[in-house]
Amino acid sequence: MVSDAAYPANLVLAGFMGTGKSTIGRIVAARLGLAFVDTDTEIERQAGRTIAQIFAQDGEATFRRLEAQVCQEIAARRDQVIAVGGGALLDDGTRQAFAQTGLIVCLMASLDEILRRVGDDPARPLFSTDRERLMALYTRRAAHYASLPHMIDTTTRTPAQVAGEVIDLWKRQRS
Repeated sequence: MVSDAAYPANLVLAGFMGTGKSTIGRIVAARLGLAFVDTDTEIERQAGRTIAQIFAQDGEATFRRLEAQVCQEIAARRDQVIAVGGGALLDDGTRQAFAQTGLIVCLMASLDEILRRVGDDPARPLFSTDRERLMALYTRRAAHYASLPHMIDTTTRTPAQVAGEVIDLWKRQRS
C-alpha cells in the first residue's frame, strides 16, 4: 500500500478568470466532502478590502505579494479544493507550493465564452470588456496555463459535467 503522503493532499483549480474555478470548485468540494477555499476570497478577508480596492489603492505588485503569502498558507493545509486566482500560479513559489501539496487542474474556456460569463464585472480589476486588452492578457498567460499538468476545457460543458471530470481525475490520482 502506498503511504498517504504519495497522494495529493489538495485539489487546485487554476486558469484564466471566467473559466469556472470557483463554481466548479464548490461542486467538487461538496461531492468529495472536502473544504472549499477561494484564494481571492481569502485575500479579501485577510486584507479587509476587495481585490479591486487593493489594486486601486496599492497596485498590482502589492496584490501579488499578498496573493503569494495567502497561497503559501493555503497550500500548507490538507483536504481542500482550492480555486486560485488567474495569475496566482505565475509566481514560481506559489506554483511550487501547490504542486508539492496538490493536484493542479487548469480550467480553460474560449475568450468569447469568458466574455459572456464575466461580462462587465467591476470586482475583476484585470478584466476588460475591451476584447483586444483581454486577448493580450489571455495570450500572455496561455503558455503558462498550457504548462500545467492537467487541462479541462469548460467552454461548452456544464459545471456539473466539468466537476465530474475533475472528480474522476482526482480519484485516478489517489488510487
